[in-house]
Amino acid sequence: MSLADKVLAVNNDLPIRTDQPVHSGKVRSVYWLTAEDSQRLIEEKGYDVAADAPLAIMVISDRISAFDCIWHGEGGMNGVPGKGAALNAISNHWFKLFKEQGLADSHILDIPHPFIWIVQKARPVMIEAIARQYITGSMWRAYDNGDREFCGITLPENLQNNIKLPELLITPSSKGILRGIPGVQEVDDVNVTRKNIEDNFAAFNFTAKEHIADYEKLLKEGFDLISGELAKLDQIFVDTKFEFGYVTDKAGNEKLIYMDEVGTPDSSRIWDGPAYREGKIVENSKEDFRQLLLSHFPDPDILLNKDRMEERSALAKDNALPEEVLMQISKTYTGIAEKIVGKPIVLSDNPKQEIIHILREQYNLIE
Repeated sequence: MSLADKVLAVNNDLPIRTDQPVHSGKVRSVYWLTAEDSQRLIEEKGYDVAADAPLAIMVISDRISAFDCIWHGEGGMNGVPGKGAALNAISNHWFKLFKEQGLADSHILDIPHPFIWIVQKARPVMIEAIARQYITGSMWRAYDNGDREFCGITLPENLQNNIKLPELLITPSSKGILRGIPGVQEVDDVNVTRKNIEDNFAAFNFTAKEHIADYEKLLKEGFDLISGELAKLDQIFVDTKFEFGYVTDKAGNEKLIYMDEVGTPDSSRIWDGPAYREGKIVENSKEDFRQLLLSHFPDPDILLNKDRMEERSALAKDNALPEEVLMQISKTYTGIAEKIVGKPIVLSDNPKQEIIHILREQYNLIE
């Protein structure tokens, strides 16, 4: 079996029983279960959710996106070996610690296979909750160009690239296009201030104004926990994105939870500690792949200039990356995952068939 066969690139064609269209994102596909299957699993498995809560199977893939494009490699390798399993393993690890430390639950109810989660439907808070411990990347470029205010927060003068900020900085942005909010552009992923959120908390899907402080508390606590654990591994937690939502438990209590993924190389920057102390930046995150792409193509402006999106899409579609590039990124993902979870990331020989077998035999969800 070739290495390409071990890559799960297409994850929206599984024969999972559903009566809704499969939602396929850049990396994950979501299969909403029928009301009957949701209720059956809640009862059979004893999940702590409302009896009529909609459940879904969330299937991760090994696809890799960067600069708003999906990339592929030579020899039919349409993803990065081990990437999906690494991302899920890292998120599972942090979610477990969050719960053990009394922070909050997540949307995950069950983990039948390294590539899949059984999740409950949540009402998302329409905020990309971003926390930054160091100034780097796009924030540094804006700062270097003279910007000093970010999401209503003013940074001091004389900061240098890649240095630690005086305190953890929360710079939220909108999740999706939000309409009719004064001072907030009607485009996806635009920076917002705390005052924007306070004045329009319902538009951001908060149940109550005081929950803004709750989400900030969970963001800071989650960041500090991950940062502390990574420090034990001599890794630096630079910045990250969290997402939050509301669910209702079996007793009818609404609660704020963590959603999506947390502390992964896709949602965070993680730097190697020893290299940083020597004045070098070694990325243990997707930023490493972004930098490889920028150095691989002769005109990196195509990747950075939003006005050249058509050229960029063609670049990703028409250029199969060398296998060694994808294997280097595989090493980045699996390497940091193995550090965090303390055990090897094992590549499945045939992940799709494994998923189908488990969901058929243990959950009765395959047509």
